[in-house]
Amino acid sequence: MCGIVGAIASRNVVPILTEGLKRLEYRGYDSAGIAVLDGGIRRVRRVGRVAEMESAARAENLTGIVGIAHTRWATHGGVTEPNAHPHVSSGEIAVVHNGIIENHEEQRARLRALGYAFDSQTDTEVIAHLVHHYFKATGDLFVATQKAAADLRGAYAIGVVALKDPETITGARMGCPLVVGLGEGENFLASDVSAIISETRRVMYLEDGDVVAVRRGGVEVVDAARNPVHRAERVSELSANAVDLGPYRHYMQKEIHEQPRAVADTIEAVIDGGIDVEGLFGAGAAAAFRDIDAVLILASGTSYYAGLVARFWLESIAKVPCNVELGHEYRYRDSIANPRQLVVTISQSGETLDTMEALKRAKELGHANTLSICNVLESAIPRASRFVFYTRAGMEIGVASTKAFTTQLVTLFTLTLALAKSRGLLDAKAETAAVEQLRFVPGSIQHALNLEPQIQAWADRFAEREHALFLGRGIHYPVALEGALKLKEISYIHAEAYAAGELKHGPLALVDSSMPVVVIAPNDSLLEKVKSNMQEVRARGGELYVFADLDSHFSESEGVHVIRTPRHVGLLSPIVHTIPVQLLAYHTALKRGTDVDKPRNLAKSVTVE
Repeated sequence: MCGIVGAIASRNVVPILTEGLKRLEYRGYDSAGIAVLDGGIRRVRRVGRVAEMESAARAENLTGIVGIAHTRWATHGGVTEPNAHPHVSSGEIAVVHNGIIENHEEQRARLRALGYAFDSQTDTEVIAHLVHHYFKATGDLFVATQKAAADLRGAYAIGVVALKDPETITGARMGCPLVVGLGEGENFLASDVSAIISETRRVMYLEDGDVVAVRRGGVEVVDAARNPVHRAERVSELSANAVDLGPYRHYMQKEIHEQPRAVADTIEAVIDGGIDVEGLFGAGAAAAFRDIDAVLILASGTSYYAGLVARFWLESIAKVPCNVELGHEYRYRDSIANPRQLVVTISQSGETLDTMEALKRAKELGHANTLSICNVLESAIPRASRFVFYTRAGMEIGVASTKAFTTQLVTLFTLTLALAKSRGLLDAKAETAAVEQLRFVPGSIQHALNLEPQIQAWADRFAEREHALFLGRGIHYPVALEGALKLKEISYIHAEAYAAGELKHGPLALVDSSMPVVVIAPNDSLLEKVKSNMQEVRARGGELYVFADLDSHFSESEGVHVIRTPRHVGLLSPIVHTIPVQLLAYHTALKRGTDVDKPRNLAKSVTVE
């Protein structure tokens, strides 16, 4: 959450910083600000979107060759201009910050005793004053930033400039992403590669505990022990086109329609080479997978629902017990360690704080076999895991996850096959058949996308409602959960999801003619049970919207609306049935006029707990 970009060059960096913020706005959009060194610290902050700050900066003719900028998702303090970043101390130090400083109250009291006054309600202002305090004593911004970072507890990424050290931008990272961009005679700092991709593809990923000094002529890094350290230069695979909308109205729409390609790219190695366990998951995976006797999946939000689907696959195909837990709950409870358990963490960004902390907790308990499923190369969670499988969804900007979810699902199915093969439960014939199933998934997703005009018609009716119920059974219950989440995230319609058999245990009391009920009803072993649950809804006057498939024998009637996805694709059906619920949420939000890509109160990368 929140976005940072900084630049030091021999040209005006304000356009670079502004464009970078626009590319990071999906990470936070309560307010935005920019500070440059230009005879003093010149700062512009505005509540609202980056465009409002950009207009103000243009009106004030803001220019400078060194600067930092920030787009905010509020944690400490309301959405006000005084709480917007950058924060300035004594007119000499400017700071931008992502994350949460857990000991900010303790540091605030200390700094007040030293004579500092506070103009905001944020934890970030503490950092600005700390850096200023140490800069007065040392005259060295790099050293001052190191000393300030040592006083902080929590998760943070920070960027700092000093009026009296105009040749340096400093940064520090602990638990939140921070990357250095390398140019020719100019360098950059950002919380996400996308912010600087139009300027350079040469990047350096910082590690937890690192403090960096970014200058025109080079970069200096020290690690958590304050020893000089070299971080490898890498070339980002992200292209500037990845963050362009192209012909689409919103990033969410673009990303929904990119799913056939994203899924095909993710399973490319499987289609070409079969279930090569070591090749797919890393050296030592085959032996480790043979030895495991249980799987624990840790995730949050949409990734958690992907884990719920995977539990069905893992237990039915790989015959291994599976538990799925929310990372932020797991880390705080007493759990029974099992050294033979495979701990799987799922995160689109690879920086999700509660998932990262849950992984740390699992490792503290002695779990050595850890696997990360992630979409971002070199992010924190994969680096902390023994095994890694990178989804190849490409950059996802819309806050409501779409292609990240479907690529996670095909990855989890691949993991299931790998475990089954390692445990001697998948012979060559079964492996070939499973890979063939995967081969046809991108095409089935495209067929589901072709249902968009019918789903738009449903969205016209949903847009007028304030509540909705989603039902599914078995492996499709998590799809109902995901559908309800998508609808509430971007349309602000209150939506709940239940296993359909739970209807008569309470939720049926909510059903009336004003409550649309969405049913995920493919032709699987639970179809007849689902039909019985649907009759319970109709008997109470509820209106049904049914996502079936060509093999299900449904017919439309009064109060029963049916859209058929492609022919039932067996165990991979949840992937295909995810597409219609994504489209329903998108078009309903469109009809209601909400901000589809940047829903209120939410941000893309959750790097705070």
